[in-house]
Amino acid sequence: MNIGYVQFAPVLGDLEANLSKIERLLAAVPAADLLVLPELCSTGYGFTAAAQARDLSEEISRSRLVKLLERICANGNIHVVAGIDERDGNRLYNTSVLVGPKGHIGKYRKLHLFMNEKDIFTPGDAEPPIFDIGICKLGMLICFDWIFPEIWRVLALKGADLICHPSNLVLPGFCQRAIPVHALVNRFYVVTANRIGTEGDLTFTGMSTIADPKGNVLAQASSDREEIGIAEMDLALARDKMMTPRNHVLNDRRPEFYSRLLPSQ
Repeated sequence: MNIGYVQFAPVLGDLEANLSKIERLLAAVPAADLLVLPELCSTGYGFTAAAQARDLSEEISRSRLVKLLERICANGNIHVVAGIDERDGNRLYNTSVLVGPKGHIGKYRKLHLFMNEKDIFTPGDAEPPIFDIGICKLGMLICFDWIFPEIWRVLALKGADLICHPSNLVLPGFCQRAIPVHALVNRFYVVTANRIGTEGDLTFTGMSTIADPKGNVLAQASSDREEIGIAEMDLALARDKMMTPRNHVLNDRRPEFYSRLLPSQ
C-alpha cells in the first residue's frame, strides 16, 4: 500500500483557487492508495475574524471540497484525507474528512484547538473513530493534537494501522520531531501533511512527514516548497506490536497506575 502527503500553500479565503490547486496536485501524484492534504486546505488558516471563517465554511453533505474529492477518488480508486472548515448548524469545527472511491466515509473534529482557533471553532465532540477501508484501518488527528500522547495511544488501542494527520504547523520543527516518536511508541504509520507559506504573522513550517512503526522517517518534505511524498506501508509491520520477543507495547501497559490521566472523581 502506498501512502503519501501533498504539501502546498492554500490561499486564504479563495475557495476557487484552492479547489483548482488541489485538483491539479492530485492529478500529478504518482501511484498511491491514500493521500493526506493539509488542515483547512480549501480555505486557508489565518482567518481575520470568526465571520470570515463562517463565510468560508461548508456543510459536509454539500461541500464542494468533498464533492471534488469524491470525483477524484472514484476516478483514481484512491482514498484522500483532507482538512475542512465544517459548518454544522451554528457551530464551526476544524474537521478532517475521509473520502474513498465510493464517496465520503467519515470525519474527525479536532479535539485540541490551537491559539486563536479557540475564538472560531468548537472543540471536537467525540473520540476519534477508526475507519476500516479494507486495505488498512486508519484514524485521523489534526495539527496540535500532536502534542497530546494520550489521544495517539487511544487510536493504537482501537487498532489503527495508520494515522492521517492534516496540519498547519507553525511551531518550528517540534511536531516533525515528535511524529516518528508517536509512530514508534504506538507501532503504527503516521502521515503528517503540513502546509507552507505565510498568512499575516504566521509562517507555516512545511516538512510534511511519513514515519513508520520503527520510528524511521520514510519521506520528509522541505520547509518551503510545494511537494508530494509517497512511501510504501507494510501492514504486517503496523500490526506487529512486539518490541522484543517478550514485550508487547499495548499488552504490557499498567493502566492501574495511570489514574492521574483521568479527571478527579
